[in-house]
Amino acid sequence: MLTIQRRALISARLARDGEVVAKRMADELNLSEDTIRRDLREMAAEGLLKRVHGGALPLVPPLPNFAARQEIAGDVKRRLGQKAAAMIEAGQTIFLDGGTSNAEIARAMPRDMRLTVVTHSPTIAAELERHEAEVILIGGRLYKHSMVATGAAALAAIAGIRADLFFLGVTAIHPAHGVSTGDFEEAAVKRAILGQAAETYVLATVEKFDAVSPHHVAAIPELSGFIVPNEISDDMLAPYDGTDIAIIGA
Repeated sequence: MLTIQRRALISARLARDGEVVAKRMADELNLSEDTIRRDLREMAAEGLLKRVHGGALPLVPPLPNFAARQEIAGDVKRRLGQKAAAMIEAGQTIFLDGGTSNAEIARAMPRDMRLTVVTHSPTIAAELERHEAEVILIGGRLYKHSMVATGAAALAAIAGIRADLFFLGVTAIHPAHGVSTGDFEEAAVKRAILGQAAETYVLATVEKFDAVSPHHVAAIPELSGFIVPNEISDDMLAPYDGTDIAIIGA
């Protein structure tokens, strides 16, 4: 088998499964494991994938900082935020994760709606200054990249709160590997909130699909739905057909 053919198969496997296990791939192709490992090393050097022990993961580019992310896909995020805000009902307790997409939810919420909003993001809390909503701000160690609180203090406070809705922010979505993010502590906080929420929705821009970040947050069946831009392709959503997860266009 030619090198270009092996690389094409490796790329296709990454796209389908979100990972390549060198030994398994070698057995399937009836090749030596050293051959596959060499291909993975060379593809990693070319910036085509990320090498890990025993195989490879898709390459996820580093995220820009919080201020820069505010300028990315602004119109799309506003639409997603407006759709999410329309799902919220008076009297509910909702949890807003950090992030620029979730900031659009806070901006789109009716200012006179009475409800309780819990967040561990000071930037989200600031968006609600002029709202009638009661705001509970979870404290802890500030993870400045995402402007959210993390650590033991945040986890302890979250354990005492039950939410009707949780709008979860993630950096990657994959049908096999679920939703994930780039920071270990932030992922732990997200998992804790999800465990306290009756329903969890992800505002999902196109670039997050078919990607895997280092730290797992939840499997797809643990989520209630995705809120996605209407222009997203059917092929990108096809892996979620036949599941219980709701796909809500905006």
